[in-house]
Amino acid sequence: MFYDLNVPWTDNNVELQRTVAFLHELGYDVIALTNHISGKVPNDLKPPIPSPLPFPTPPKLRFLRRCTLSLSDPAQNHRISALNQAYDILALRPTDEKTLQQACTNLDCDLISLDLTIRYPFYLRFTTLAAALNRGIKFEICYAAGVLASDSHARRNLISNATQLIRATRGRGLVISSEARRAAGCRGPWDVVNLAAVWGLSQEKGKEAVSTLARSLVVNAGLKRTSYKGVVDVVYGGEAPSLSAQAKGKGQDGSNKRSNGEMEGMQENRKSEKPLSKREMKRQAKRAKLEAEQTGQPENAAS
Repeated sequence: MFYDLNVPWTDNNVELQRTVAFLHELGYDVIALTNHISGKVPNDLKPPIPSPLPFPTPPKLRFLRRCTLSLSDPAQNHRISALNQAYDILALRPTDEKTLQQACTNLDCDLISLDLTIRYPFYLRFTTLAAALNRGIKFEICYAAGVLASDSHARRNLISNATQLIRATRGRGLVISSEARRAAGCRGPWDVVNLAAVWGLSQEKGKEAVSTLARSLVVNAGLKRTSYKGVVDVVYGGEAPSLSAQAKGKGQDGSNKRSNGEMEGMQENRKSEKPLSKREMKRQAKRAKLEAEQTGQPENAAS
């Protein structure tokens, strides 16, 4: 299964429908529709993405709701836990080195998505990013901005930042998404793998970035929201027994206990139902013969 975990949500249903249909034709099975929030977290945390969507979609295509929160002030991040419960995936987009350090070490999120089209005044260091990788947080590379960008600087920055991110993470914990606002910015899964190979990521890790690692991110995010400390709280225990089956195990008074008479009757029924062995048949025949001799009747008459 192939995943595209960043398709921006827009009110233009015609263009969004065209983008979703094209991604399905390219071979993607799961798509995350993204609501971007910048600044303070709003009081109304209800996602603007309706369910079901207001346009026809492929029946086998699965949709997720994602929120991407831009971090600019470390003091305004106290309501991130509330966003975790409102969306299926929570991604953070740091804008400077301080917020990146905070997102990697303290904040509870599923994904860190950097804007790779701009030039950052700091270097991405392994010690900083490793703190997030050890916590199970993935890093995202979005390619559509470099594919459709008319500005050559944006394309140059994307290539430079993606190469630096692959080097700093050592190819671990990377997820590649499109962030395409139009169908023209979408690429097939194997085209994405080849594009990542140009940036320095091996084909094996490039395939994991759009399939295996993306799936583990979705599964872990779901467990985080539907379980307590990683323990699933809903377990299927089978169908409930019917009333007739429950009544068979109860006594005459309706309780689960049986009287001595009922137990003796059950034992006698079990004995009568058992087939007689040859030894038992010989013993019964000998007993009948002795009884016939004691009464003085011939054996044929007794039979």
